[in-house]
Amino acid sequence: MIAVVYSGSYFAHWRLADKGRIIASFKTNGINPYFNDEKHILQLLNKNINLIHHAEQIRRIYFFGAGASSPERKQIVHNALSAFFKFGKVTVEHDITAAAIACCKNSPGIISICGSGSNAAWYDGRKVHPNNYGLGYILADEGSGNWLGRQLLKGFMNETLPANLKKKFLHKYDVERKTLLEKVYRQKQPALFLSSFTDFYLENRDDHHLQNVIKKGFSKLISTYLLPLSKQHPGATIHFAGTVAANFQEHLYEAAAEANLQITNIIKEPINNLLTYYSNKN
Repeated sequence: MIAVVYSGSYFAHWRLADKGRIIASFKTNGINPYFNDEKHILQLLNKNINLIHHAEQIRRIYFFGAGASSPERKQIVHNALSAFFKFGKVTVEHDITAAAIACCKNSPGIISICGSGSNAAWYDGRKVHPNNYGLGYILADEGSGNWLGRQLLKGFMNETLPANLKKKFLHKYDVERKTLLEKVYRQKQPALFLSSFTDFYLENRDDHHLQNVIKKGFSKLISTYLLPLSKQHPGATIHFAGTVAANFQEHLYEAAAEANLQITNIIKEPINNLLTYYSNKN
């Protein structure tokens, strides 16, 4: 039996399979070694009945997650998974690798993630090449759920949000400036709080002001990541993975077209493609 995991900071998607047959499909809280230590990850695993029930049967665990971008952070996840799955061999990789495999399998291409965070890289068909992107929720994440949340909160607190949207915002969240600042600057994992406001964009997706914000974010993502990569690899196919890219794909396609780029495909959740890929290998 194998376990395939694709984790953002918010949720981790799990698939347990045996000889290509799905045994269990479920979500847990996200596993991100930037925010979670080994003890926390083990506690999370020990709360899930599917994992407890099948732990000794699983022989291979393929984990892909946000934050697993250095040997030290990968080791945090590896140690926790190895302690829980005592008879399983554990592989831990960054989420951009998962997106690359899900979108391209063994073919080369430019890969971009746009979910709660954002990133991009060149995939040669075997491995993802390192670059200077992926600077996290404070310095980067252009176009992501985190970035969209920041724009919404700034508009609300700076009183530049149109009156109709401000009314809807207050009706949905019933918060004040002081509370918002406390949550952004004092609570743990502010990126998760910021990205939670993506729901507001979804519920008001026909609003022109919010559409312009979304498109601006995608334009920033494309100019920062994709244009430099496409210049380095002319003619390469371009692929996206992530909930924000998928939920607002009409704006993403438009922003790409304005930059004279063509997107090959957009995958909302890479987990199913990953399961197929690794089921065929086992």
